[in-house]
Amino acid sequence: MSRCQQVGQPILRSIRQQSYGYSYSATTCSIRYFTSTPRRRHDGPTLQTGSEPQNPIEAALLGATPLTGVPSKAWTPEQMASFTSPEHGSRRRRAAMATSGNIPFEQLPYQCFQEARKILAEDRAEKIAKIAATMIKIKHTESKDASQFRGGEHYKQKRLAALRAYVDELKVLADINDPMVKRRFEDGKGDMTKPVYRYLAEKKWHAMEHKIITQRIHQFHIVPDILPKFEPTVDLKLSFRSYPVQPGAILDSAMTEVPPAIRMQVFDKGGRLMTIAVIDSDVPDAESDGFKWRCHFLAANIPWDPTKTHLALRHIGVRAEGDVAVPWLPPYSQLGSPYHRLSVFVLQQKPGETLDVAQLKELYDGDAESRKAFGIKGLRDRFGLEPVGFNMFRTVWDDNTAAVMERHGIPGADIEFRRARVTTMKQPRKAKGWEAKRQKPKYRSLWKYSKRIA
Repeated sequence: MSRCQQVGQPILRSIRQQSYGYSYSATTCSIRYFTSTPRRRHDGPTLQTGSEPQNPIEAALLGATPLTGVPSKAWTPEQMASFTSPEHGSRRRRAAMATSGNIPFEQLPYQCFQEARKILAEDRAEKIAKIAATMIKIKHTESKDASQFRGGEHYKQKRLAALRAYVDELKVLADINDPMVKRRFEDGKGDMTKPVYRYLAEKKWHAMEHKIITQRIHQFHIVPDILPKFEPTVDLKLSFRSYPVQPGAILDSAMTEVPPAIRMQVFDKGGRLMTIAVIDSDVPDAESDGFKWRCHFLAANIPWDPTKTHLALRHIGVRAEGDVAVPWLPPYSQLGSPYHRLSVFVLQQKPGETLDVAQLKELYDGDAESRKAFGIKGLRDRFGLEPVGFNMFRTVWDDNTAAVMERHGIPGADIEFRRARVTTMKQPRKAKGWEAKRQKPKYRSLWKYSKRIA
């Protein structure tokens, strides 16, 4: 008998001895089954118990389900999937499901749970009353003339912005503790037009993913190599050929031959226009013995709002709105050069302004030299953009680089970079001591240790 069965036996004994005039038989207890289809029988090993349970409570407490034994190699994939299914959960959860019927989550008949919901409802009513009072203040402020304020129109707009921000804060506080809101958010069904879901999404992003992106920015010297100062405020993820990419990962040239798909989440309300740029900041320049930049992709005037999350770069201008100024150039690296940092930047345009795509093409979509003249800082300063999102990956010379360069007509696959040998500037010194004594021919075998090696 297992330890769980030993613990459950006294509870079962007390249940059987109760005489309240009703029983927990299978005919009177409402049972919530995991599926409405007949259960599939398997030939694998099952848990052997001394006696069959007589009611749902006993079955749940004893764990008398077909797949509660120890997994083995003889199990089929269906058995393993059923064993690890999150629907089963713990024995306590199975007992609750077997005895509670199809009661909705918010109507569970637990006194502490319902009392807590009453407290949350009272708090929410208080927050809603504050929201209504603040909205009245906003309407009253909007109806006033700007001359009635000491600071004029500037102070009026500043006051309205502060009141609207306070309303959004109250909306978050009104629903932040609602268990149904948290459940919808964890299931991925949150409405991003509501402030509470945007707040939860931003909090989740700052918990780990924002820290990783910030670490990559400093680890790979994105600041100050590309921008003098930068702090991401938009969640940006990359995927090539449906495979998610970790920030800073080294990818194969065959995978990066096609444009990536991005998952971008903004956390403030309203629509805006975005510009997406991909730049290689490690292009070797043999003439100057240094490195230059190269633009691999540039698209502008992409509409975005909190409800949008996914965008494939190859669909911009075809299936998705936006204008492509510089088409996708597969990342590549010559043999012998260090890894190349490919940075993906998302820049927010000024409200109500669109970029001139013809001007962007004239500046950056020409020969190789025009692509090398591209820079994020210059793009930001020239068009008044604000960098808000960042992600990156790396590329090195691999077995597929030469084929990718040949398919896209990129020259330089036969170039190999080698380190220049630096000779010492020190003058040869005279032999002393042990070396001077052993300069004779009979010590020829020791010359390799005493003679200076160029």
